[in-house]
Amino acid sequence: MHRKIEAVVKSDEALEGGGFLVHRPFPTERLDHFDPFLLLDRMGPASVRPGEAKGAPDHPHRGFETVTYMLEGESEHKDSHGHHGVIRSGDVQWMTAGAGVIHSEMPSQQFQRTGGRMDGFQLWVNLPRRDKMMKPRYQELPADSIPTAQGDGFTVRVIAGESHGASAVIDTRTPILYLHVKLDANASFEQRLPEDFNAFAYVIRGKVIVDGRTIANDHAILFQREGEDAVLRAGDEPAEFLLIGGRPLEEPIARYGPFVMNTQSEIIQAIRDFQSGRFGEIN
Repeated sequence: MHRKIEAVVKSDEALEGGGFLVHRPFPTERLDHFDPFLLLDRMGPASVRPGEAKGAPDHPHRGFETVTYMLEGESEHKDSHGHHGVIRSGDVQWMTAGAGVIHSEMPSQQFQRTGGRMDGFQLWVNLPRRDKMMKPRYQELPADSIPTAQGDGFTVRVIAGESHGASAVIDTRTPILYLHVKLDANASFEQRLPEDFNAFAYVIRGKVIVDGRTIANDHAILFQREGEDAVLRAGDEPAEFLLIGGRPLEEPIARYGPFVMNTQSEIIQAIRDFQSGRFGEIN
């Protein structure tokens, strides 16, 4: 049985960091989170002139993971644990903030000089209670190391989980599926989903048809839990979307900006630790 649509959520536009545009299906007034996922931002798409690219200067995180996936452009990362790198088109960075990290996410010097197209995603994945205070870590995947599978009218990049014989190389703290699917016109894509997974799709380009409904770009499609697989079809033009799923934690969520814990007292402690310098600083 195919999974039915639970809801379709149109992304809100917002300015983040130093003033760059994002399209955000959650958290919003309509949808706070989609367990185990806390936030999805599409960073752009935008055409940026030389010297005008903006990013997110130094800021802290504790208690969850950030997954940055660049479609176009370049983002340079630095953090308080000495990590430094550049995420380019097609690359993925999976950062487990754990007990706490301060990092910056800024356009690379090269991109600042040249300008160009900026487009990508950041997903926040909640950590289970047992991992909230784990040691921070990074997993960086260059574009050519991400497994890819092809079928009749589709190509799928497997960032997390498995799809059509391709298995991701990323290690996740909870079972996660993260796919980037490109469809030819009128082609279909079918993905088996574990019965205990929450799952949603985000339309990047074109339109997709699910359950007889046509959904345009920058909308999130939330699937019902019942059913063995998700089926998405392109209309008369090619389409592109993310398909993301995960096992819900079903734990209490206490949230304050860049801190996500289980209790309010843990949030207060996170703020105190940050203010007292226990997260370190970027050198």
